[in-house]
Amino acid sequence: MQVWLNGRFIERDEAKVSVFDAGFQHGVGLFETMLAVGPEVFRLDAHLARLAESARLLRLSDSLRTRPLAEAVRSVVQRAALPRARVRLTLTGGDLNLLQSQRLAPVDPTILIVAQPATEYPDAFFERGVRVAIADGRLNPLDPDAGHKILNCWSRLRALQQAATAGAGEAIWFSVTNHVMAGSVSNLFLVKDGSLHTPYARGEEEQGSMTAPVLPGITRAFIIEAAADLGIGTARRMLDIDSLLDADEVFLTNSSWGVLPVVGVEAEAIADAVPGPVTNRLRAAWLAQLSPS
Repeated sequence: MQVWLNGRFIERDEAKVSVFDAGFQHGVGLFETMLAVGPEVFRLDAHLARLAESARLLRLSDSLRTRPLAEAVRSVVQRAALPRARVRLTLTGGDLNLLQSQRLAPVDPTILIVAQPATEYPDAFFERGVRVAIADGRLNPLDPDAGHKILNCWSRLRALQQAATAGAGEAIWFSVTNHVMAGSVSNLFLVKDGSLHTPYARGEEEQGSMTAPVLPGITRAFIIEAAADLGIGTARRMLDIDSLLDADEVFLTNSSWGVLPVVGVEAEAIADAVPGPVTNRLRAAWLAQLSPS
């Protein structure tokens, strides 16, 4: 297996970064996780645009060139030659100790691209749905890193592990104001009276309100577009626990599983505790987009 590191392919076991890399020293960096089906990466340009925007807003890099990055991602996918691949692009602050360096010149970032076999989820996840747990932590809209895909996601992974121990498929995060935000690795939708409802994501907030600590998901954006094509409206709004438990349907989205039905929140069932018709229609639209006829 070879990986793409800073402009060239290297055998996995020979790939190295500096011990002073900002990603290793301080967790300074961003990443994108993408799905490739054959040679095609789902919404590659959207992933890279989000990466470049976050790099600029968080002052990691204001000169990230997405076109050469797209070519690099495609070359990695082509070389891997997998039927379905999980593609991870990692961008760090480069060889720089941020706490001690006094250099004024810009530092070249470290860029790593890896393609591996995509995660295979059991059919039962989609046919029967999953239950979710409530994460112990809370998301803070005053956190400047909120809503960005930063390297430091330890708290989210820990919540996901705790959820799995309890037999749940995902951990749902609330904000410090006790509003529903997102999953550890996913965006959240609920269906009520035939319409979609989803929490605000970063960049969608009402004028004068605080930044939404929710990642603007790439699959989330596709689902909103697909819903409109199907005549299903979407409202972005603040949701509380009652909104979640009273929903007709709930589902989660990310680049790995696409659309994942939720049939229960801990001990509470969602409606009839089976995947609903709107969820199934939108999952079908996502699958059709991956394999157009």
